[in-house]
Amino acid sequence: MEFSAGSVLVLVLLGLCSAEALQWPQPYRRYASRPKALPFCKAAFPFCPTGDSTGKIPVMADTDQIEVLALKAPVWEFKYGDLLGTLKIFHDAVGFRNLQTGQNFTTEWYELFQLFNCSFPHEVAGAREPVWCNQGAACLYVGITDNHWKANGTITLVSTITGHQFNQLADWIHQDNNTGIYYETFQVDDSDGPSAKVWFWSYDCASYVLRLFDAMHTFGAVFNKDVKLNYTRMRLYSNEPQLLGNSTEIFGAGSNKTDTASDLMKFYSNFTPMAKTLTFAEHLLKIFEYVVLEEVFYLYYNNQYWLLPMKSPFAKITYTEIPLPGVTPN
Repeated sequence: MEFSAGSVLVLVLLGLCSAEALQWPQPYRRYASRPKALPFCKAAFPFCPTGDSTGKIPVMADTDQIEVLALKAPVWEFKYGDLLGTLKIFHDAVGFRNLQTGQNFTTEWYELFQLFNCSFPHEVAGAREPVWCNQGAACLYVGITDNHWKANGTITLVSTITGHQFNQLADWIHQDNNTGIYYETFQVDDSDGPSAKVWFWSYDCASYVLRLFDAMHTFGAVFNKDVKLNYTRMRLYSNEPQLLGNSTEIFGAGSNKTDTASDLMKFYSNFTPMAKTLTFAEHLLKIFEYVVLEEVFYLYYNNQYWLLPMKSPFAKITYTEIPLPGVTPN
């Protein structure tokens, strides 16, 4: 990609003025409440169709014993079976089994409008800026579809908690869901390996499970030290990112960043989301090719646009072990 002289000057000035102020990794921004989704944003499949419409979570008796299950299945298993599982692209969720009442529940966190819409914006006629449909949310529903998780994935017992701890966790789920509202597809690092510096963490189904396990640990849950769990990450690799500004600063009336706005629109035009999620794998290959050839990527994170100066290995899907809370890795 070629940058205009104006864009280069803006990037240099931003780098000089903000390098010391930036915090790495960038903290995921929390919000006071969840906004309504734009009417433009439409889901190919309904979000959490069997969950309680009010978000109510059942209250357990304090002394109940509840098994906690780590659930994994290939992404889009309903269409592709185990195909994406062979590529280590898994969806994560958590199941709960109440040993006293026999009640089962599943909770997971995923996109309201499917994955590609969270990864890239739409070009909308008459709009001055890209239109994002990138909200994600928690879903809790009755039952555990054992056949779904067992067919090509796993069901793993990781802990047993009390009803009191479950009720504390229910409050945490509401708080986490109401303040963390945007799905972030990509983790961005400066290199590949255990000593890599992280610029941005992803905020997806796997990170929800990790946060939920951490919350359980603070409430006193003890995890099985013999269990090892891996998590899928869609990772990008870049030198230190450059902050370009938020939507108003770049696309607002009277903005002096017209060159930056033009560069962003040109970039995103290559990745216009499609109506069918089936095309995501094809688009993912196009993204990888683009960042390798052009060595540039624009990331939308915390409602701000960032330039990523891409570097080898550019992009990769990883499936790495992350220890359970309180468990020391071997």
